[in-house]
Amino acid sequence: MDLLATARRLEAIQAEVVRTLAAESEPVAGGWMAASGPGSYLNKTAGLGFDGEPSDEDVLRIERFFASRGIEPKVELTPFAPIGFLRRLAEHGFVLQEFENTLVLPLEGLGDPRALLPGGWPPGLRVDRVDPRNGAQVEVFVRTSSSGFIPDGAEMPEEFLRDGTRAALAPEHDSFIAHLGSEVAGAAGSGTRHGVTSLFGTSVLPRFRRRGIQQALMVVRLERALALGSDLADITSRPGIPTERNAGRLGFRLAYVRSVLVKRGPGLVPSP
Repeated sequence: MDLLATARRLEAIQAEVVRTLAAESEPVAGGWMAASGPGSYLNKTAGLGFDGEPSDEDVLRIERFFASRGIEPKVELTPFAPIGFLRRLAEHGFVLQEFENTLVLPLEGLGDPRALLPGGWPPGLRVDRVDPRNGAQVEVFVRTSSSGFIPDGAEMPEEFLRDGTRAALAPEHDSFIAHLGSEVAGAAGSGTRHGVTSLFGTSVLPRFRRRGIQQALMVVRLERALALGSDLADITSRPGIPTERNAGRLGFRLAYVRSVLVKRGPGLVPSP
């Protein structure tokens, strides 16, 4: 696999997604910067650094775009970004916040995705695809899929509900809800663009964990990817968390590590 070509392909899709879903966006240095209000996970700059080295003016534009909206400037970069650009960001006060692993699974010749499940299909589990015209189903999906990304017992942020609903209603998006008996056990989403199906937004409710439900939700989305004719699936995960381990058990492999850089400032709200 050509890792540079893969990174270019996936980061272009990532930039397209945030540009499409965010409330505001602007092109910059071959990528896009997007903002959807303080606290939104869509607040980021993506797709930069593949076609030449971004300039000082590009960095200043990124700073102004976010700071003027009260949001901490945020840039996501692959290992293929020019070294000079990294130095330029550091000179402007950007610091490393975290790493994200991009995992990929080629789909050609994959066969039956359910055969990948190490322990087989979880007993009693049913996974339904959400009808985007059904507002009640969409709300259950958004609240469930977002639940794993907030502290236990915390109120669901309005930004999560707003952005999650916007994503669930997008034509490229598929939403899935997992049930055990009559209870909702978890939920997950996927988006398919340009032959790539991206798996994201997975949460399993605490009392249903360690039963193979997250892997089952991955498999259902791989089935959807094959039905749509995708040739590649990808997952973004923080290093070492259950998502990464479960994806690895199904055959996903690390393609590259994304660096997330931010510029802190008084009164600027960080983004997830």
